[in-house]
Amino acid sequence: MRRRDLLASGLAALSAPALLPSRAFSQSKYPDRPVRLIVPFPPGGAFDTIGRPWAERIKTHLGGTIVIENIGGAGGGLGAAAAARSRPDGYTLLLGGATTHITELLLKTKPTYDPLKDLDAISPVAYTAFAIAVHPSVPAKDLKELIAYIKANPGKASYGSAGHGSLNHLAGEMFKLMTGLTDFTHVPYRGAGPGLTDLLAGQIPALVPAMTNIVLEHHRAGKLRVLAVTNARRLAAAPELPTAVEQGFPGLVAPNFIGLYAPAGMPKDVVDTLSAANLKLLAEKSYQDLLISGTFELEPLTTPAEYKDYVESEMVRWRPIITKMGIKID
Repeated sequence: MRRRDLLASGLAALSAPALLPSRAFSQSKYPDRPVRLIVPFPPGGAFDTIGRPWAERIKTHLGGTIVIENIGGAGGGLGAAAAARSRPDGYTLLLGGATTHITELLLKTKPTYDPLKDLDAISPVAYTAFAIAVHPSVPAKDLKELIAYIKANPGKASYGSAGHGSLNHLAGEMFKLMTGLTDFTHVPYRGAGPGLTDLLAGQIPALVPAMTNIVLEHHRAGKLRVLAVTNARRLAAAPELPTAVEQGFPGLVAPNFIGLYAPAGMPKDVVDTLSAANLKLLAEKSYQDLLISGTFELEPLTTPAEYKDYVESEMVRWRPIITKMGIKID
């Protein structure tokens, strides 16, 4: 089924009125005051890039005002924990996703919150893929040639990521796990920006960055070479870039899903109101074009229950992979 058909079916499913669960919510229409959207990373990153236009455009469908609060730190953990501890009344939301869920639950010995129990999934917004990119001096045009290069240059090949335990790092280690590479050293950076700077300068031969329009521009300018994207299908913004799947690595899929979450226990009518408003926004052609132009991909999921199932399935998929990697961040 096409994405537009799924969105339409989701809107139909969510259009029926729901019974209000309490006197407090029956006395006023939600929202009747500003809603806080926690973005768990500093301004300028992928989450912030998605969060700001979402907050501005969702007002047409939701009403009220969305106020963004950037709470960075701990790989998104500080902001997500703040959201999880908030009152579940619909006035504190989280723009979370793979980073706030996988990192916290699967990479930490003592998580500060349980993303599946303490946060309710409401609705998807978009997702980003990662790229396996190399400096132009690396004589590789695809993943198999990269593997051959690494094996032919023992002790010389390394790749950078946005940090130890980041989704970028996990995507890189998944590539190593699937190919049997052991001599491909991970170089963690304090964010993807510094890693990209070093890749462009030739300080590192390879990088696993989130696929952004900046990375795409450098690729098209010949300043770096994207060998593959870790998406199940080619990106709408860059159909010329091959996926790892079509290069013979069917399991090398690592989407960084981004969506709306709320403190667990939020009233169903509020969840449904938020989900329906978000689906109306996702159905707008201009908004779809805005996301795609930033190299984001659109999620075809619809109801809160479907989104919850998707998030849980990703956690299940990653758990054995991370166990094999043996990665912990505390």
